Amino acid sequence: MKKIGILASYNGSGFEIIQKAIEQGILDAKVCVIITNNSNAGVLEKASKYGIESFVINKNLFPDENLDLKIAQTLKKFDCDYIFLSGYMKKIEENLLKTFPKKIINTHPAILPSIYGGAGMYGHFVHEAVVKNGEKKSGVTIHYIDENYDEGETILIKELELNENETAESLENRIKELEKTAIVEAFKVVLDKKIK
Repeated sequence: MKKIGILASYNGSGFEIIQKAIEQGILDAKVCVIITNNSNAGVLEKASKYGIESFVINKNLFPDENLDLKIAQTLKKFDCDYIFLSGYMKKIEENLLKTFPKKIINTHPAILPSIYGGAGMYGHFVHEAVVKNGEKKSGVTIHYIDENYDEGETILIKELELNENETAESLENRIKELEKTAIVEAFKVVLDKKIK
């Protein structure tokens, strides 16, 4: 059984999607640890609810430590096969990338590669830009992380057509629904591969 570590900054809704798919027997995996940079993150309560160990790692708690290294070591300690970024708002740095090459998975609320990826392109900002530019379609991209924002190898893309009177808010809600399916399908693809 593959072990998944979660990095989250807020509520960790993507984590809950994975956890429910595991409980329903859709994914043969286990979420073994959750790490957040936010002491008030809602994901901590969810971790407790599901009996999963969680850690807060940030500059306030560890002012003299290399946080990237500390996170990598913590995930390594739990023997994580894959790391999922569930609304994690920090850039993934060198130690994590070296410790888990092609093992860190992110979800992006647009079709990549495109102008809707990169620094500053997350959440509502993406949907506003898509609607403003009059795009005919958008979607969800699940991809591996590398040293550049939103440029890692794609695992899976799911698309939807924009409605005639689409707003950033309505698109965001539709993308969030699409994301639920995309995350589970992407993990099915990933977990079926043999770990080298």
